[in-house]
Amino acid sequence: MKLKQTLRFALAAAIGLAGAAALSAPASAQTKLKMVLNWKYQGPQGWFFLADDRGYFKAEGLEVTMDQGNGSGAAVPLVANGTYDVGFGDINALIELAAKKPDEAPVAVYVMYNQPPFTVAVKSDSPIKEPKDFVGKKLGGAANDGALKLFPALCKITKIDCSKVEITNMQPNLREQMLMQGQVDGVFGYVNTIRFSAKLIGVGDDKLRYINFGDYGMDLYSNAIIVSKKLVKDNPKAVAGLVRAINKGLIDSIKEPDASVAAVAKREPLIKTPVERERFDATLQDEMNHPEIAKIGVGNVDMERLKKSIDILVEANNLPRKPAVEEIFTPAFLPPVADLPKKVF
Repeated sequence: MKLKQTLRFALAAAIGLAGAAALSAPASAQTKLKMVLNWKYQGPQGWFFLADDRGYFKAEGLEVTMDQGNGSGAAVPLVANGTYDVGFGDINALIELAAKKPDEAPVAVYVMYNQPPFTVAVKSDSPIKEPKDFVGKKLGGAANDGALKLFPALCKITKIDCSKVEITNMQPNLREQMLMQGQVDGVFGYVNTIRFSAKLIGVGDDKLRYINFGDYGMDLYSNAIIVSKKLVKDNPKAVAGLVRAINKGLIDSIKEPDASVAAVAKREPLIKTPVERERFDATLQDEMNHPEIAKIGVGNVDMERLKKSIDILVEANNLPRKPAVEEIFTPAFLPPVADLPKKVF
């Protein structure tokens, strides 16, 4: 309890340094921030690049360098160890780190994916229909995949024995091929990541089925903008400016999706723009469209729902402590609720 209170007070004190000015004034001129994305350049990252191209970071006195990532779970430790100031990563990986190493854990400041995208994809003719059918089968995923990291929690909730499921790690770019070639019976991932990666290799959605974690009581948040505690403490104005700029980029992207995807193509000309536009639309509809946004807006969270998510993960994974919601997410740097998107498509 002492540790939890100390962490809570430390974070509150750091945020308090920002005061009202942090939420209204731009950061000092040309503060340089390094940000790691969740994955390779894809359509749904357009809001970050549009914010950059339209000068929203610059207007906040920020120079943001955005690097491709290697999984939503991988972004969390990269921010924790100081390699990056900012990450677009899975809040559930953040909860796990906060439970194990609270002093190192970053904090989420803007939650974008408010519906659980976690899934196990199988071929459409697979005998696997529900989680109990995983027993005796071989499932594969990238080591840093968010869905794979949550598999023990799914096992506990659905009362199956994880030890009776063979898990193999694979390179992310081989996931869909290995599934279709029968080298594994199912693969972990985000629904739309798998769906559109499969489409890029000529596999139609009619060839796949999805065992979605959210259908089995795991109503979890997912990807969020996370920042280091050091950044919160040393430059809260930069954090507030970063969130404002990303929020503006998202609003523009919702209004102008073609421009948003074009901003991605500007960085990676080899993307298939029509497919990435479809991925963009599907991400808004399937991963960012929780009914709660009509009231609280994208970026914000329902604290009680987040608390239940923490409870699920701590219990299912036998984590050493239960982080307080304030350790995982703070609304202190959000724009006014009226300025957050209430509808995404």
